[in-house]
Amino acid sequence: MSLRFVVLLSGGGTTLQNLIDRIERGELPARIEGVISSRAGVFGLERARRHGIPAVTVPRRQYPDDHAFNADLWKEIAVFQPDLVMLAGFMSLLHLPPEYTLRVVNVHPALIPAFCGKGMYGHHVHEAVLAYGAKISGATVHFVDEQYDHGPIIIQRACPVLDDDTPDTLAERVQAVEREIYPVAIRWIAEGRVQVEGRRVRILGGTE
Repeated sequence: MSLRFVVLLSGGGTTLQNLIDRIERGELPARIEGVISSRAGVFGLERARRHGIPAVTVPRRQYPDDHAFNADLWKEIAVFQPDLVMLAGFMSLLHLPPEYTLRVVNVHPALIPAFCGKGMYGHHVHEAVLAYGAKISGATVHFVDEQYDHGPIIIQRACPVLDDDTPDTLAERVQAVEREIYPVAIRWIAEGRVQVEGRRVRILGGTE
């Protein structure tokens, strides 16, 4: 099955580019129907346009609260009729309509439930990992629910934290993990192999 999905972002779109590249190489059974940004003028929108993908902005700062923002955001998403919504550096809290339960996924730059939650994104995560003295970090792909970084976990992969790491060097290593595991999770979903039982996610047929 080839999935039709919408990507939500708020920045440069490096995760989006990884997905585009893998689809174009035939490695990912999916089609990006549209890209929606919560910020105007970000490079992620330009990446989409360069590949002929419709790009839309729903600027969060123009709305008085999350509820008003979400109302218009979901109207834009519905135009594309996606099978799946993918977060790729999206900085706003989502309020999921019931029909999108277990149809929205995110990648987080740490091993949930560590170093996650409100305010934990980008370099804030890597700075917190180093400040705590953790010896491993990594990335997590999970379904999205009404809380930050909280939904059922689909896949996680670890990477080492080195003694001389800075937030930049750790970010580079974690982002390499993200680029690998996000497409894996999408492929499992496309193949109908993801089974959710409460908070536990089973991958039918194994994870290889």
